[in-house]
Amino acid sequence: MLETGIKGHGEVTVTDALTAKRFGSGELEVYATPAMIALAEETALKSVAGRLEPGQGTVGTRVDIAHLAATPLGMKVRCETELIEVDRRRLVFSVEVFDETDKVAEGTHERFVIDNEKFMKKAELKAQQLRG
Repeated sequence: MLETGIKGHGEVTVTDALTAKRFGSGELEVYATPAMIALAEETALKSVAGRLEPGQGTVGTRVDIAHLAATPLGMKVRCETELIEVDRRRLVFSVEVFDETDKVAEGTHERFVIDNEKFMKKAELKAQQLRG
């Protein structure tokens, strides 16, 4: 059973592949907001993954994170999440992201607990309907 207080930690070093210029989300060679969001989602996902029932997973459904400061190439970025709300299958995490000198982001991230097989069957049915 999932309970509030579960914490997650993730870390990356800003490489060329993680810059706004490379992501197409900006023109500068600084840590991209989409890369930061991916780190936050991954950190939250991993923090609860081992506590789910067999066959369950989580999917991200909402992100509300303010990107507060730029992080240059080569600097390490650390993400910290905490599960702050559990409402049946809905999970809400607080998110804080730091580089080596500043807090660079803060906010919340929402995930839902899903049955992996049912979820994929629904997605596959959608694809089949498109193909006709």
